[in-house]
Amino acid sequence: GLLRQGYPLYPTDIDYAVRILSADSRARLGDIFLDTICVSARKKRIAPKSLAQKNYIDAIRDNDVVFGIGPAGTGKTYLAMAMAVSFLLKKEVARIVLVRPAVEAGERLGFLPGDIAEKINPYLRPLYDALFDMMEYEKGQELIEKGIIEVAPLAFMRGRTLNDAFVILDEAQNTTIEQMKMFLTRLGFGSRAVITGDITQIDLPVARNSGLIDATRVLHGTDGICFTHFTDRDVVRHPIVQAIVQAYQRSSSAAEQRQSSASDSRKTNDQ
Repeated sequence: GLLRQGYPLYPTDIDYAVRILSADSRARLGDIFLDTICVSARKKRIAPKSLAQKNYIDAIRDNDVVFGIGPAGTGKTYLAMAMAVSFLLKKEVARIVLVRPAVEAGERLGFLPGDIAEKINPYLRPLYDALFDMMEYEKGQELIEKGIIEVAPLAFMRGRTLNDAFVILDEAQNTTIEQMKMFLTRLGFGSRAVITGDITQIDLPVARNSGLIDATRVLHGTDGICFTHFTDRDVVRHPIVQAIVQAYQRSSSAAEQRQSSASDSRKTNDQ
């Protein structure tokens, strides 16, 4: 059915189809694989590869604020970028704003060499990479120079109101509670936001709580806000990435069980 409808079937798609049907035998593969968002610079179809990805792009279409939470390689940022470019091309928004916290892996901007642009660029590089996979490099550069597409660190959002914009906050697990609240209250009329993050890869100092984790608690059930959760079954990078994610999850679960057993043992001894 997919081939007859013009879908270019790749070997990896067989694996994705097996994963989808093993999770839900009633899933309609055509509804997922043929839900094309836009066409990238290399004429490659950009479409969901899992049930969670399909739910994610549907949520972005239907809600003002969407959170995509899950491990690396699940397409959270890539699909959000595809939707942003699609909205811009269809003139449903006037601009795209791409945002990232500029504190990761223990590094702070003040300790990095160079001027402010040179310091910021390494943190924003993944957003540029995704953007230039959606459109020709020259076109992307032109839109950036005109301010139609803006890539900026989260700190630069303070005090602004973003009207008629598609805003993506990437690596949101590295926001503080205050930063997350600040970001979410930047949205103006005609705007929508997608917030992506992996709560297992938080690089904040131990004493600081993640704004992403806090937002899932505070905003759960709020009208117009949707949370989409991804798992290792949704990983669409090299197959080894899925194996790596699963291995770390097993290790984390085993460590939690050991801590729980040790705690129970101490309580028993105290009695």
